[in-house]
Amino acid sequence: MDILKYMGSLEIDAKDEEQLSKFLNEKESEIKDFIKASWQNFSVINTNTIPDEDAIKINDVSAEETEINEDSKIDAENEMIVTSDKTESVFIQNENTIIAESKTAPAPVKVEQIKDKSSNSFELQIKNKSIIIPNGKVNQEYCFLFKIEELGLTEIGDYWFEGLEPIGLIFNSDTNEIKGKPNTAGDHKIKLKIKRNDWSDGKPVFERQITFIINPDPKSLWKNIPTPNDIEYYKPDSDKCFVKVTSSTNIFGLGKTHKKDIVAASQRGRSHAQEGKPRDDDFNIRYISEVDWYILSVADGAGSAKSSRKGSEIACKTVVEVCEQLIKEKTKEFENLIKDFSTEKSDERRKKMGDSLYGILGNSVFKAVKNIEEEAKKTNKPLKDYSTTLIVSICKKFKFGWFVGAFWVGDGGIGIYNKDTNFLKILGESDGGEYAGQTRFLTMPEITQPTELYRRLRFDIVDDFTALILMSDGITDPKFETDANLLKVEKWNELWQDLSKEVDFSDDNEASADQLLNWLDFWSPGNHDDRTIAILF
Repeated sequence: MDILKYMGSLEIDAKDEEQLSKFLNEKESEIKDFIKASWQNFSVINTNTIPDEDAIKINDVSAEETEINEDSKIDAENEMIVTSDKTESVFIQNENTIIAESKTAPAPVKVEQIKDKSSNSFELQIKNKSIIIPNGKVNQEYCFLFKIEELGLTEIGDYWFEGLEPIGLIFNSDTNEIKGKPNTAGDHKIKLKIKRNDWSDGKPVFERQITFIINPDPKSLWKNIPTPNDIEYYKPDSDKCFVKVTSSTNIFGLGKTHKKDIVAASQRGRSHAQEGKPRDDDFNIRYISEVDWYILSVADGAGSAKSSRKGSEIACKTVVEVCEQLIKEKTKEFENLIKDFSTEKSDERRKKMGDSLYGILGNSVFKAVKNIEEEAKKTNKPLKDYSTTLIVSICKKFKFGWFVGAFWVGDGGIGIYNKDTNFLKILGESDGGEYAGQTRFLTMPEITQPTELYRRLRFDIVDDFTALILMSDGITDPKFETDANLLKVEKWNELWQDLSKEVDFSDDNEASADQLLNWLDFWSPGNHDDRTIAILF
């Protein structure tokens, strides 16, 4: 039986190992039938050649019955001396004795051997394939669609991954996705397990080890060193405040008018926390219940100024206190001018309105600068050591709408935003310089010049708004990126959507202060400055 001759007669249309493996799988039944038929034919031939019925049957596969010891040779005339193997017998005439001499023939090729070769080929192909799984990041949602067909192996049946669960991931066999939230950084070894499409019990399951990299959470790489409380001008690393304004009813106790609340928060930046330096930002918010006016202020102390944290504190506190005092003193006159302006927005009335606003906001800002100067003299330090930006706003709701007035020096931003009408009003211009970190400060001599103070005033009357928002550049830089984007309502829509995911802006929600402070911890590569925001909503 020459299986090799048979195999040589087959026309095998195969150019590589993969095609050969496929061919052998398709011809398995035919090859097996050929081997069985050849063996049976071989048995019949050998049985007919042996004349003695008592001779040992060569086609018997039992070793006990086919093996004859040398001692069993019979030295008798016309008797047959037989030495047996399980393969092929050759009869030799030697004088009066016939000797059946065994000659070993090549072992037949078994189907299992063909299968083994095919499996080895399949396993080798799996090991040689380039399989790349994108890196994940600790504490960030991960989802990757694994396309097994891209390996180019047609014999693949079921497959799955092992080793994902310990790092917080799973493999969804329905969607073929690796998904979850990784919990451990490092280079992890996972296994891709594969069954061939002809797999059955007892057949091998192939595997391929893959390195899966989980990057650390960037936040975890930053240190958070508390600010030493024994330093000059110490201030907490974070601050928050919520001002609840109770809704009012009419004189008969019927009907309810919801009033807007104020929430503010300030968080030391990671760049400061990394070195244990103090927060330079500050804010101050207030509601004057007697006259129903709101006051909000936000300031960002210059990072290069040694005592800027005190400068921002003095600025915010002073403008709020002086504004409250002046508003109470000038309420009737000021509000009458607002009402006149609402009915006729002529240049004349606009000028009167601006002058009156200057009398309140302009004087408040001027007083803030003077208070900073006094602090500098008291400590014998340069005024520039207290450099700070400042944004301040006063506003009130009237029957005809909301009056909003503002003063702004430095970077950051202030805007009236209405998400329902897509309305946006920016109350000033950013002093962001040509280069990063370059801006103008409240303590610069030219800022307190009457003309410059007046130029920086803004006011408007609007029907309503979703929020009045004041921000330091720790927020505007990552959220708006450029001064031009600050003028795009689409960017404010994105900001409000982002805020609303973590902050509940429903009426009288005192928890909004904590929620807003948590929101300030958002991650933005390259933006690690102090962050401060005040919102009237």
